[in-house]
Amino acid sequence: MKWCKRIMTFPNRRKSAIVIGLIFVSMGLICLHLLGEVHKLENARERLERAVADIQGTDVAVGHPRHLSQASDQILGQFEYKVELSGKTDEDLVIIYNRVPKTGSTSFAGIAYDLCFRNKFHVLHVNTTKNIHVLPLSDQVRFVQNVTRWNSMKPAMYHGHLAFLDFSKFGVAKKPLYINIIRKPLDRLVSYYYFVRYGDDFRPSLRRRKAGNTETFDECVAKGGNDCDPVHLWLQIPFFCGQDAECWNPGSSWALERAKYNILQNYLVVGVTEQLGDFIAVIEATLPRFFRGAVALFNEGRKSHLRKTSHKIPPKPETVKRIQSSHVWKMEQAFYEFVQEHFEFTKNQIFEIVDGAYVEKGNLFHYEKIRPR
Repeated sequence: MKWCKRIMTFPNRRKSAIVIGLIFVSMGLICLHLLGEVHKLENARERLERAVADIQGTDVAVGHPRHLSQASDQILGQFEYKVELSGKTDEDLVIIYNRVPKTGSTSFAGIAYDLCFRNKFHVLHVNTTKNIHVLPLSDQVRFVQNVTRWNSMKPAMYHGHLAFLDFSKFGVAKKPLYINIIRKPLDRLVSYYYFVRYGDDFRPSLRRRKAGNTETFDECVAKGGNDCDPVHLWLQIPFFCGQDAECWNPGSSWALERAKYNILQNYLVVGVTEQLGDFIAVIEATLPRFFRGAVALFNEGRKSHLRKTSHKIPPKPETVKRIQSSHVWKMEQAFYEFVQEHFEFTKNQIFEIVDGAYVEKGNLFHYEKIRPR
């Protein structure tokens, strides 16, 4: 009878062992699930910290100030920054760099091309037929639609020799950010004069349209030649004025005032060629999502001056005096000085001098009295 009882209880013991085993397995799965949730929460915390840092304009790693044009603390590879493509506002961001010819634009574009892989954004060159700077109205509409609707290319920086195009007149809800660089007007004209004759070290084998013409800029001015006519100085003002016909009327006071207005209202930042390193420092501090690491690249030297005119003779004092007597030069110079002054103001708002070096300031604002709690 006892034997029969043992036989009958054996299956019950087996069932108990199975139940206990299932309990342990369940507990193990629950622990793994909890660990997974903790890991997700940790990742979410890190993303939140990074988002807060982005909003505040600082990096998560503190204690590493950005030195203006001397960013020894920002050598590429010293810090690894992860870019979260998670639908943030800046992932929909579009920058337009409507670069003025012969202002150092190739150097800055080269930095953007180097950074786009690391910082995960797209760079697109806008090439126009016969290098026109003003688009027909139909092309303006198409360009606006492409830039705003081409979501697979966002975030993006478009660059090309195009005059300013006001996206708001086309009913666009979110306008792109405009940036640019300008140069002293006479220096820019002299550089272009010799560029079309001798080319540059960027593509030395390319034959330019004035190749073989050895007439110097001084000789051209002395005889009143067309290539050195002060009217050709009229380029930077219309580039910022825009696509309207009056913008391209040399000496137009309306165009000058419109260009100034656009600088203040429609451009995030405009630098000057003579302070290219400072401009790069400002743009990195302002738009780290795109330009984190730009100062370090510039300081390495490989991207500090990509295109240099192969042969250029500085104009004589009498030539300079003659050019500077023209109405167009006076207007373009006034515009340059306006931009330079505004850029200095912008730079000094971002950086302060510490031990003789420019260092990025900390946040100058904070949130308080937040309700409801």
